[in-house]
Amino acid sequence: TQFRFLINQLPKVEYFTTSANIPGISLGEGVLNTPLKDIPLLGDKLTYEDLTISFIVDENLENYIEMHNWLTGIGFPKDRSQFSTFRSTTSNTKVATRGVSKDIGQVKASTPEISMFSDATMTILTNKNNPVVECRFADVFPTNLTGLDYSQNTTDVDYLTATATFKYKIYEIHTL
Repeated sequence: TQFRFLINQLPKVEYFTTSANIPGISLGEGVLNTPLKDIPLLGDKLTYEDLTISFIVDENLENYIEMHNWLTGIGFPKDRSQFSTFRSTTSNTKVATRGVSKDIGQVKASTPEISMFSDATMTILTNKNNPVVECRFADVFPTNLTGLDYSQNTTDVDYLTATATFKYKIYEIHTL
């Protein structure tokens, strides 16, 4: 199946993405305890699995460095100024969708927050590359980036790949 994946914060990753997933979703459950048998009840809390993408790392490591900088901007391993530097200079997403809302599923108008988050879109394509479905993720942020393994033992061209894992607020699926 053909697809296109775009994270607003990572424009250099779009054309190198080799795999992505629409995460699973599960509904918690309640239990009514009785002397004879526990009876399952409808839950009221959804749990979303992680968003995971794999991408080919370009020759100059630009897309890998973008992802690495985003993670270190959030985690600021050297000093606290890394966080503010990323927010003010490195972040591509100057406006995020973290509007105030009492309903978790309601996406409000953008607020002028310099972003540590980004929105992402996975577009499912037909066999003729026409878009048919969009999966829109709100307020994505990275939680994991795999390392790069180099080897001189290969005889064929072997492209470096990396996998990134993201958390997000919610996703919605829209038919086009």
